[in-house]
Formats: sequence, C-alpha cells, structure tokens
Amino acid sequence: MKTSTPRPAGRPRSQEADTAILSAALDLLIENGAGQTSIEQVARRAGVTRATVYRRFADKTALLVRALEWINHDHDPDFTGWRDIDHMFDDWAAHLAVTRNRRLLRRLYGSVDDYPELMKTYHEVNGGLRATVVRQMLVRTREEGLLPAERDLDVVQEMLTAAVINHLGSHPDDEGAPAIKAYFLAIMRQFGYRPA
Repeated sequence: MKTSTPRPAGRPRSQEADTAILSAALDLLIENGAGQTSIEQVARRAGVTRATVYRRFADKTALLVRALEWINHDHDPDFTGWRDIDHMFDDWAAHLAVTRNRRLLRRLYGSVDDYPELMKTYHEVNGGLRATVVRQMLVRTREEGLLPAERDLDVVQEMLTAAVINHLGSHPDDEGAPAIKAYFLAIMRQFGYRPA
C-alpha cells in the first residue's frame, strides 16, 4: 500500500516573497536608516501586504536583523585569510570603494544607540571571523619583520578599525580603491610597517 508524507499545516512560504521583503528592508535601511524605515514601507516596496511581513517577522528590528544575516548568507565559511597584508588592504579597499557598502556601514554605526541589535548582528555574521583573521595577519606581518617587534597589535587593530570609520565619514564615496588602499598603507607606515 502506498503511503504519502503528510503535508505540513498552513500555507507554504513563498521564497519570492521572502527575498522581496528582505531586499526591500535592506534597500530602505541603506536609503533611509533604521529609524525612518517602517514595516509599511517594506511591504509596499516588496509588493506584499503588511500581514505577509508580520507573519514572518515580529517587528521591524527582527526584520532588519534578518536582512543583515541574509546578505551574508554567501559569506565564505572557509575563508582563512589573505596572502599578505597588501592583499588584505586590496580586499578592504575594493569593499569600501562600493558606495552601497559605505552607506550600509554608516547606517549601522548611526543606529548603535537606537538599534544596537543591528551592529551586533553585523559583527556576528561578518566581523567576528574577519577580526580574528586580521589579527593573525598582523601577527604574521610582525613575525616576518615588517612591523617592529614592540608594536602592540591590539592597538594597531583598534586603529585600523577606527581608520575604516574615519574613512566612511571624511572621504568621498567616489574615491577609488587605489586611493583607499594607499590610505591604509600610510596609516600602517606610522606604526613602522615597512614592506619587504
């Protein structure tokens, strides 16, 4: 006798609706900031009803958190680092040369007081692994004699993070990757970095 697998109760989720909602939420976060984004706007942009959004997310914060997780779903879990510090700054510069990436980071930093969950999520899905690999790269650079042995790498890493934040606020969004890389290398030279 043929048996069939029982179908789960409720209507099946629409993958297209999920994608449209998350994409709309991310676009509005970048365009308007977390405070000026609403469930109503997201539903309208995604072409769905408010009820469709609320069936998936309890509130706006939960939606924006999920959108940040979603854009990192293709992040390479096997990423182990860069060839050298020059390669690392190539990667950083390429990322910061994209206006959309810069605007997203500014929106996240600007939301720290009112929506701390957003920056926390960004660090968890994107920053944690990267911070560990940056530290490993700095250790290797010092071991290779390209940074003075007495340099405090905790301070160097903090200053590089601060340099990213400074660049987001004080440099134009159309600055090219070569200029951005030169900016980071100039900062590293102040720590005594001397390329081989």
